[in-house]
Amino acid sequence: MWTKVKTKNGKELWVEVLVDSRYTHIGINEQLVKDKRIQMKLVDLSFKVFNADDTKNGEVTRIALLKVEINGHKKQIDATVTDLNGTDIFLGYDCLVKHNVELNWKEEQNTVYKMSKIM
Repeated sequence: MWTKVKTKNGKELWVEVLVDSRYTHIGINEQLVKDKRIQMKLVDLSFKVFNADDTKNGEVTRIALLKVEINGHKKQIDATVTDLNGTDIFLGYDCLVKHNVELNWKEEQNTVYKMSKIM
């Protein structure tokens, strides 16, 4: 799914967003953050990130402050900055649980509509 993201310094970007229930946080690709010069801040307590196969991916030491818009619904989020292997943003397990998201995988337009409930 593609959605519009507004950075803290006012830049508007169109980014690819994937739902990944194995990912424990909302994450943003560190290369995108560098390329677009998205403002970050240090986290209070860093933590290690592991891939699905349990190999170490790195350590989260920063978050990016973003405003995300899906179907006109806007929300400010703090996204962990890490290597997402080319994907712009992952919506992870914490987001799915918090909002009890229902997805209809057969009807894409319905899936996108339901996704707006996350934000």
